[in-house]
Amino acid sequence: MIKVMIERHVAADLGPHYDRLSRETLQRAMQAPGFISGEILHNVADPNHRLVQATYRSVADWERWHNSPERREMMETLGPLLETEEKITIFEH
Repeated sequence: MIKVMIERHVAADLGPHYDRLSRETLQRAMQAPGFISGEILHNVADPNHRLVQATYRSVADWERWHNSPERREMMETLGPLLETEEKITIFEH
């Protein structure tokens, strides 16, 4: 089992729009093979800093979702709302 941490910095005033699209992306990820759980967190000190935490069965399952046309399509919509590129870190037990 792995944990995927996706850090994002949302452009000012675009938080509500980002939050809606991010939830939609997570809902789609839930349908991906190997997805176990996920949540979206907000930094209490920085309202534009977000963290998506997702648990997958394996790195291969994560990579399958990460490289899927569906995720790429969602990122084409989410990407312009971000100040910087997302930072992805994978952890395992």
